[in-house]
Amino acid sequence: MEVRLPDPGDALTGVEMFAALEPEVRQRVIAAAVPRTYRKGQLLFVENDPGESVIVLRRGAVMVFRTAPTGERAVLSVIRPPDVLGEVSLLDGSPRSASAEAIEDSQALALSRGAFLELVHANPRILDAVMRSLGGLIRRLTEQNTDHVFLDLPGRVAKTLVRLAGDTQAPMVTIELNQSQLAEMAGGSRQSVNQAIGSFAGRGWLRTEGRRIVVTDLGALRRRAGMADR
Repeated sequence: MEVRLPDPGDALTGVEMFAALEPEVRQRVIAAAVPRTYRKGQLLFVENDPGESVIVLRRGAVMVFRTAPTGERAVLSVIRPPDVLGEVSLLDGSPRSASAEAIEDSQALALSRGAFLELVHANPRILDAVMRSLGGLIRRLTEQNTDHVFLDLPGRVAKTLVRLAGDTQAPMVTIELNQSQLAEMAGGSRQSVNQAIGSFAGRGWLRTEGRRIVVTDLGALRRRAGMADR
């Protein structure tokens, strides 16, 4: 799936949390951050790890999830550039509340908690963006809970695919995601999700190519998910 990349001239381009900073301050943030590279399938951090850094995603995609005692996963969100992750633990100093796994080869910048708090003290406006970020997280979790009450499984699968497609106007969107991950995101069994995908394929809304799903009618999926069509 094609992802829009930040401007290579500034690693923080498009990152709302740092948008209000003066250019020279942004450059100091970049200098203090540590570049990191993650291979597809690699864990960035795990629940209960120390919350030592905020991670700015520069390339790729990261899945944030919680794990039940039985080992089952519940996916909370999929992060794409230029979003950040790990800000919750960063603010309260508590261990990580969720795990994060790269679902594509990814590149990121990691800013330590100490450097971040120093930045906040010198630039309080950053807290406005942090609060908006946390508000967005709460809204996503609320919507996710509502979906499990009001949407059937095929509706949740359709909504998951729409979200993964992102804000695109392309007639076709390729999503590289295995069926187990899709089942985790939609909150259903792999068999039930496969049946929903088969039903959508039979209607001409998508097709499968190995581990890839090629969405050919995003509007139809949006309507099946109960979302306003564009």
